[in-house]
This record gives sequence, structure tokens and C-alpha cells, in this order.
Amino acid sequence: MKLALREVSYALAPSFIAQCAVDALIAEARLTPKPALVDERGSGAHRDLDLDTMLRSADALHPTFLAIARAACDVRPSQALREQLARIGREGEAAMMRATNGSNAHRGAIWIVGLLCAGAAMHAPGDSDAICASAAMIARFDDRYAPISATTSHGARVSERYRVAGARGEAHDGFPHASRIGLPALDAARARGLGETDARLDALIAIIASLDDTCLLHRGGWRALQAAQDGAKRVIDRGGAGTHEGRAALALLDAELLALNASPGGAADLLAATLFLDSLRRLA
Repeated sequence: MKLALREVSYALAPSFIAQCAVDALIAEARLTPKPALVDERGSGAHRDLDLDTMLRSADALHPTFLAIARAACDVRPSQALREQLARIGREGEAAMMRATNGSNAHRGAIWIVGLLCAGAAMHAPGDSDAICASAAMIARFDDRYAPISATTSHGARVSERYRVAGARGEAHDGFPHASRIGLPALDAARARGLGETDARLDALIAIIASLDDTCLLHRGGWRALQAAQDGAKRVIDRGGAGTHEGRAALALLDAELLALNASPGGAADLLAATLFLDSLRRLA
């Protein structure tokens, strides 16, 4: 894929891309009430995370997203870029772990939002499709220097066991749960006149209803995934987060996932990706 000079000339500054990425992580963390996820109410199904930890993690990742955006400026997707971004991402993961005292707050988001930062450095901010396409092209190159731990992570093992795409497949496919599900749900909710909190909750619920979330599968198997998808569809069928019936269904979903000690962490990462893309297109 050859980048047009016109596209590059309209790309945002790396510092601005990085701040948009951090802001998206913060917005996702603060969004309340989310089912079994960390939010303003508490830790959800996570014993080692709380809102303060999530916010520290997001702030600690600013240098990572900045380095990713700088590396991707005025270049095309390539093997060399893929491996450079992977190295930056591993350094970012180490910084996250230091900031959270060893808790995994945003490992998935480093991969997903990080790749989108790279795509954003290559294109005009309003071109979400092009941003996702370039990010996907980068993701499809192998990281020849990936540590063995990358192939034995919870997400990798769950993807293999349950034969689901996982975060890697989501990236290879161009982030469809952000661009084709999250963003349209956000737009539809806003078009109905909903406030921003309810619109973002509707986007999250739409993602949960569709995504084969490896975080849910890791913690609760098919039972947890089915409960999450069925519960999210109930919220949608009852009018979404902006209705009394939808909020009641959302509360029931929260209780069901807490009872299973499972949370839709993959959907949360993709909501952050959705909010990141949304923040860029609103600048166009």
C-alpha cells in the first residue's frame, strides 16, 4: 500500500496522536457503569486493578504511543516497521507494569491502540478506514524477534484452544469491532440524542454482543462468553443504555459476569480503539 503525499501532509503530529490515545484509555476506564469492568464504582471482576491503577497505566503509556507515532510518520507498513513497533510495545509494557506494580492494565490496548497510532501517523485523521487498513497491514508482518512468552500468553493460548481470532486476528482483519461495530453504534446513539455516557455504553455493549472475547474465555470459558453476548443482546433489545429497561438489563449483565468472575476486557480495549478513532475523525 503506497501512501499518498497528500495523505501524509494532513496527518496529525505524533504528540497529538499519543495524547488522543491516552485520552481514549482514560475515557474507557472512567466510563460507568460497565459490566464487570473497572470503572468509577470499583474494580469489577478484577482483584488487582482499580480506577487509579488504570489511570496511572494510561498516563505511563504516553511515551510509548508517541514513539510509535513518530516511527510510523512518512513511512509505509513493512517488516522493519512491524519489528520496530513491537520493540517499542514491549518497552511500553514494561513501563505499564512499573506504573501498576505488576498488574496488567493495558497489555491488549498497547497492541490494538498502538497499531492504530501507527496508522494515524500515516493518514488524515478523518480517514478511519485507511487508518485501520494500514494498521492491519503492519500487524500482518511477523515479529521475528518476539519472545517465546508472546506465544504462550493467556490470549494466545485461549485463541488456539477455542479457535477464535483474538486480538491478533482482530488486528489482521482491520479492527472490525471498532470500525464497523463500535463507531456505528456510537453514531447511532448520538443520532438518537443520547448523552455521551449512554452513547459510549451502547458502543461497548454492541462490541460485547459480537466479540469472541478472549478475556471472557480465559476466565470463564464458553459459559462466560455466552452469558456476556446474550446479556449484551438483551440490553440492545431493550433499547440500550439510554432507556430504563436497557439500564436494568445492563445491571443484570454486570451481576451475571461478576458471579462468573469474568470481565469483557477485550471489548474494553476495542471500545478504547473506537474512542480513539472517534476523537481523530472529529478533528477532520
